[in-house]
Amino acid sequence: MPLLSKIIDSKIESWAILVRKDQAAAEVLTGGVKDLKSLRDIPLNKSEQLVMIPYAQIRERGYEVFEDNTPLRVMEISKREEISEDSLIELLPDFSPNVEISGFDIPDAEYERSVQAVIRDEIGGGEGANFVIRRDFIAVANLEGSNTHRLALTLLRKLLVNERGAYWTFAIVTPGQILVGASPERHISVKNGVTTMNPISGTFRHVKGNPDPLDFIDFLGNQKEVGELFMVVDEELKMMSEICSSGGYIHGPYLKQMSRLTHTEYLLRGHTDLDVRDVLLRTMFAPTVTGAPMENACTIIKKYEKRPRGYYSGVLALISPNDQGSHDLDAPILIRTAQISEDGAIRISAGATLVRNSDPHSEALETLSKASGLLSAFGFIEDKRAVRANGKADAEPVQLDSIPEVQAALARRNRSLAEFWLQEQAPKPIAALAGKKVLIVDFEDRFTTMIGHQLRHLGLEVDIVRWNSYDHAVAEKYDLLLAGPGPGDPENITDVRIAAVHKVVRARLKSAKPLLAVCLSHQVLSLVMGLRLEKLPAPRQGVQLEVPLQGRLLTIGFYNTFTAKFGALPEGVVADFDGATGDVFGLNGPGFSSVQGHVESVLSKDGLRALELLTLSSLGLSS
Repeated sequence: MPLLSKIIDSKIESWAILVRKDQAAAEVLTGGVKDLKSLRDIPLNKSEQLVMIPYAQIRERGYEVFEDNTPLRVMEISKREEISEDSLIELLPDFSPNVEISGFDIPDAEYERSVQAVIRDEIGGGEGANFVIRRDFIAVANLEGSNTHRLALTLLRKLLVNERGAYWTFAIVTPGQILVGASPERHISVKNGVTTMNPISGTFRHVKGNPDPLDFIDFLGNQKEVGELFMVVDEELKMMSEICSSGGYIHGPYLKQMSRLTHTEYLLRGHTDLDVRDVLLRTMFAPTVTGAPMENACTIIKKYEKRPRGYYSGVLALISPNDQGSHDLDAPILIRTAQISEDGAIRISAGATLVRNSDPHSEALETLSKASGLLSAFGFIEDKRAVRANGKADAEPVQLDSIPEVQAALARRNRSLAEFWLQEQAPKPIAALAGKKVLIVDFEDRFTTMIGHQLRHLGLEVDIVRWNSYDHAVAEKYDLLLAGPGPGDPENITDVRIAAVHKVVRARLKSAKPLLAVCLSHQVLSLVMGLRLEKLPAPRQGVQLEVPLQGRLLTIGFYNTFTAKFGALPEGVVADFDGATGDVFGLNGPGFSSVQGHVESVLSKDGLRALELLTLSSLGLSS
């Protein structure tokens, strides 16, 4: 193994060693490195490219971000070797680095206060369904008698020995930027056009060393954990609906069992014809490390985090030419990863997904567990598990997914989900809707991509326009205007985006042309119709309800903090509402319909039928 020997002897400046799931051997790579400004600048040629994408690259989507100097870096692979994982472990250096532990940069109490503020002010203020706020564990390795190359190699060895279940385990060394990690989560892969995403959420800590099956079955029934996973599935289906002409469909749920944590996960699959660089651009970044809706999540991250993320929550991407004349892509999320500087400073970032019913103390513990998994695998803190002489964990833990009760609990999760998203979707046009043209206005919630996909499935022609590019004269040429959802307080017209929702809804009503208003736009329509709005006692973020809609009882998913209350309405306008609470779930009038819920969500078991009824009603057509 001459290439690996040179790396071990520190004779190569830039290199990578990858151990990827489903690959028969570890890959040892080297090549020239260059820094780029844009993902579109990544060269696609006959060489493989290993790309390091920092979180700040989200600026390419126009989202807010803490700027830093972390580069978008590409290694053009010129040499590669393959070696078995066992042989790699034998050859890698094995020593215990002298490390000074500083701990988290944000103490528990301060982090918990931030969690409380996000739940109260952001989720409670209608700014989104969930947000991921991280903190950093800091340590410094004494490099006397060694160097960062050797440190990276021994840390990689320790991960290969002590961790299991990772999607990628890797060490990447380039000038000034060193990454060593064991990421559990695929962000996205493309192989001959087949696209796969892997939303992972819900974290079960192995507090007793090995997982307790009874405790885990209780965990699977925890509604906070269940809802957290469904919300990120919705977010990644938004991305799949944008990059895959046939949308995406769900496989799972599955378990991602690692040494110290077990996660629940789904696989989403579809087919794309896009250039892999466009795939990366349109899927920056995973909701499991940012939140939802994505654009506002980036704003909240900038507001609450104290410093840039560097590579944390970005992605690695291996781009390879395929035999179809295009390129394949394999891209894990950069989590459970140490960012190491040339002076030996080590930063391990860990975040928690904050939802409406999060417990601040538990979320702080989750970040500790995520960081501790890497720290104990590196040998920086004590690992209480017994080990054998060969350095591996003493007893193989029970495989949770082999337990019948666990399998049954996982299978039950899909019973409440929309069948539409659980299978491949061939178009099934409705004769009355075929050829109708719809313009969807996006108010910074990409649920609009899922709505658009479902409307195309029903036979309509769909265009989507961002709110600040909306042109009323152009909109008048469409058979139907769908005013979409978005974050925020619908009565806060000092916000230019909220003011735009009011302008769009009022202009369409004035023109007397068909309108369908969803969620935020439904709330604005309710105000225009003279109803009052109230903030809900508890936000309905990721909540499934059976509600009256279009004369039927339908099961719909909700993501709302505000609700319209039933009251006097103009002549000819009818409301679907809850007789006990007065919550208005939909309005119907001459040339318009609306819905508070998200009929496009994976939580909307009757969503496609609801969308069909709403669209027909808005257009004045019979069902």
